[in-house]
This record gives sequence, C-alpha cells and structure tokens, in this order.
Amino acid sequence: MESPAIKIRSVQTKKELNTFIKFPYHHYKNNPYWVPPLLVDQKVLLNPKKHPFYQHAKVQFFLAEKNGKTAGRIAAIIDYKHNEFHNEKTGFFGFFETIENYEVAEKLLSAARDWVKNEGMNAFRGPLNPSQNEDCGLLIDAFDSPPVVMMPYNPPYYADFIERFGLKKAMDLYAYYIDDKNPPPDKLVRVAEAVRKKENLTIRPLNLKNFKSETKKVWYVYNNAWSKNWGFVPFTEAEFDHIAKNLKQIAIPELALMAEINGEPVGFSLSIPDINQALIHTNGHLFPLGLIKLLWYSKKIDMIRIIIMGVIHKYQKRGIDAIFYLDTWKNAVKKGYWRGEMSWILENNGIMNRSAKMLGGRIYKTYRIYEMPT
Repeated sequence: MESPAIKIRSVQTKKELNTFIKFPYHHYKNNPYWVPPLLVDQKVLLNPKKHPFYQHAKVQFFLAEKNGKTAGRIAAIIDYKHNEFHNEKTGFFGFFETIENYEVAEKLLSAARDWVKNEGMNAFRGPLNPSQNEDCGLLIDAFDSPPVVMMPYNPPYYADFIERFGLKKAMDLYAYYIDDKNPPPDKLVRVAEAVRKKENLTIRPLNLKNFKSETKKVWYVYNNAWSKNWGFVPFTEAEFDHIAKNLKQIAIPELALMAEINGEPVGFSLSIPDINQALIHTNGHLFPLGLIKLLWYSKKIDMIRIIIMGVIHKYQKRGIDAIFYLDTWKNAVKKGYWRGEMSWILENNGIMNRSAKMLGGRIYKTYRIYEMPT
C-alpha cells in the first residue's frame, strides 16, 4: 500500500531543478568522503539547454519527498545515439540519490523505469550520469576513501536498494591503484623501448597552444580506439569540445601524450591531477573562500588519475600502450605525483587489465552498472 508520506514528482520548474541539483550537498553534508562538485558545473551538466549531451538525448528528472522534505532524486534518460549505435532500445537512470529508506528508492527507480518504458524502451540500465562518457557506475566497495576526479561516490546501502528493486549486474568497472613504491617492471621498460625503436613512432606532449587542432586529433583517436568497448557511445564534436575545455583547465602537457606515426595520430593518453583533493575543501562553491581553498590545496595534490589511454584499432597490440604507461609514470614522478588511479577499466577488457597489473596496479575500487528489462 502506498505511503501517503512519500511523493514522487517530475521536475517541471527552475526551482524544482535547483532542488534536484542541490540535494546531494545536503544529503552528504556529514559524509567525510563525498567530494562536492563545483555547483556551477552541475548547473551546466543538469541543464538540457546548456549541455551538448541532451542534443541527442531525452531526460526527465524526478524528486522524492517524504513528509514534505526532499528525500531523493533520479533522472530517467534516453540516449538516442547509444540506441542507434548499439541497435538497442535501452533507457537509463542516473543522478540517483536517496535517504536510507528503501520505499523512497523503490518509488524513484519505479518512476524512472516506467518513464523509459512508456517511451518504448525495453531495458533499464544505470547509473550513468548521464552517460558512460561522463561519470558512471555505482560504487560497491571501498566506501572509506574519497573518489578521485570525475569518479562517483555513494553510500553502501545504494547497492542493496538497487538489487532489491530487481536490477542485476550488467558490467563491473575497475579502478586500479598504483604508487612509486612499485616502479615499472623491467619487462615493461624493455617492451616500451623496443617498440619505440621499431615503429616510426613519436610520443609527444599535447600542444595546448594549438588546442583546437589537437582536440580534433584526440576526438578521432577516442572514437576509434574505444568503439568496440561495451556500452561505448561516440562523442559528438560538441560534447568532446565541451569536456576538453573543462579538462584543459587542469591538464598538464607532460601527462597528455599523443602518439603519432608518420605524423598521423594513432594513440592518446591523458592523466590529470586529482583535483578532488582540493575540491573536497570547497563545499562546491568558489566564493567567497572556495577559490582560495582550491588554489591552496591544489598545490598539495599528490595523485593523478589515468583517465584515457587508447590506440586506434590498426595499431593495437603493438606495445604502444607500454610507452604511454612508462612515460606517464616517469613524467608524473618528476611533477611530484607519487601515486595514481587507473580508471575505469571494464572487467572484460583483458588487455587493459593485464597492462594495469603489469604496471603494479591493484584493483582497489569497483563500480557496477546494473540492468533489468522494463
């Protein structure tokens, strides 16, 4: 029997969207591990009129109220580009947050599932926020440390609620931890140097002064190298430009490496400083003191996230990734970053998982994407 104390409503007004955006900042107020994203960025990400993802997607936001107070949120998403690329009719959910009350979670998930079903979708998958090209997956372990940059965080009870609802594991995403206590093994060094000599290969830092031309090369590599991965959706040019402009603010050329053969781009690797180590002190606001804190704590960042590493299909399995790993490790240590996270890597990506382990990485966090029929 439906509890009159819990109500679900679709977001229709600017005020309701603002409530949707700000709910996590209240929900995680006393959680020492959640990293508040900059509010200004969330207002773009969750505005269908401002973020380029929504040019090929449809979304409906929902809020939950319990006894008159906001108790949770969820987004129901249809990514037409995903469905076209994979020949599917899959609807998604994302931005899922709830108080520790299963009835609230159940009603939110039901609202999102029913919405995508009514839109003609026959599968329901998530969480994606709002796609696999942004942050995605539900943290299912290691709840006692903050997430690194562009990775999600959630309490342990979310997995129980989602599984109780009937959603099943579709895919796990691994995050590997690595530090300078385990330098690259001799075998990796030998492979990297042999490949460097064998191929007419150039590995160079990204030229931030020629940013527009460089991002077109990266866009090409990304959409080619990852095209056979589970759940992959090609970036549109507008989406890629959007995310590239955001990453440019924290990118370090020596950790953004382009591989070229005869002047043509064949691979790209990007590692970025874990800005979350600074953001955790700002509460999502740059003013009045957030910017000062951000600048101060940015000087203390000691970790990077290896966020992208790929080679176009024609040149895969030639050891170019070994050079990326080796050069990234050397350059990161020179810059004062003594530890890193390699994330995320699909559980069924044998090559990347073996490479991560060869580099001395160990799986220390797992994120899960769930699915069920509608």
